[in-house]
Amino acid sequence: MDPVSQLASAGTFRALKEPLAFLRALELVRMHKTGTRGNENGPKRIYKLLFAIFAFATCGGYSGGLRLSVDCVNKTESNLSIDIAFAYPFRLHQVTFEVPTCEGKERQKLALVGDSSSSAEFFVTVAVFAFLYSLAATVVYIFFQNKYRENNRGPLIDFIVTVVFSFLWLVGSSAWAKGLSDVKVATDPKEVLLLMSACKQPYNKCMAVHSPVMSSLNTSVVFGFLNFILWAGNIWFVFKETGWHSSGQRYLSDPMEKHSSSYNQGGYNQDSYGSSGGYGQQASLGPSSDEFGQQPTGPTSFNNQM
Repeated sequence: MDPVSQLASAGTFRALKEPLAFLRALELVRMHKTGTRGNENGPKRIYKLLFAIFAFATCGGYSGGLRLSVDCVNKTESNLSIDIAFAYPFRLHQVTFEVPTCEGKERQKLALVGDSSSSAEFFVTVAVFAFLYSLAATVVYIFFQNKYRENNRGPLIDFIVTVVFSFLWLVGSSAWAKGLSDVKVATDPKEVLLLMSACKQPYNKCMAVHSPVMSSLNTSVVFGFLNFILWAGNIWFVFKETGWHSSGQRYLSDPMEKHSSSYNQGGYNQDSYGSSGGYGQQASLGPSSDEFGQQPTGPTSFNNQM
């Protein structure tokens, strides 16, 4: 039997059933079959790609462009195919292109406006490190649980890192959403045409042949906020693994135990009532059998007097 089958038969992958490992598996989003045939109730597949991979792949691997055309009165000076290409990290002010001026053979050199490299690079950096940490944490949690729980250091480190990455995902996704909005404005064909001097003349015809496709960049923003939700939702499950959660439960249970013990010592249990005769004294409130036996003497003496 190969080592993988031995690990599967020994129940090593049972950790995936737990909420913490399940959310880790979602972070890893792997799509391959599990090696546990006996786990029919468990997930059949673990997604192959990480949410983090989708985030940095759709952003860091982007390259797009737009095409414009300038039709001058003098057709020989026209340029009907002006290609402007840009890509990650979106330093648009460094993207230059040449356009005709429709004034002889002179050409105008222009550049796009804006620089969204800081927000894009920060977003990709968070995604890459989140992927690496998720991969390492999942391997440790599944195969080295004893080391993970030793001295409670593993859960504490995991909890702190999860909180930090949740914050980074929120900040990075928000910053990149704003950066993407700036990229869309700077690469809008209408905005680019306004930069050309030839397009300011009414007798020249300027138009956009095609606009850049931003669908993958929109997807990166969506996956960024999905990663934030995933990591933030994982905080509670990681916190339950720490000693802080168990110590908090003990702190809450100790006052309850003290309160219950003082309640029992206060004489409110049934044994104290039975031993003290508290309820038994109610029997003395009624007349005794001897008193009931002496009542007939009253009417007898009355008849004698009559």
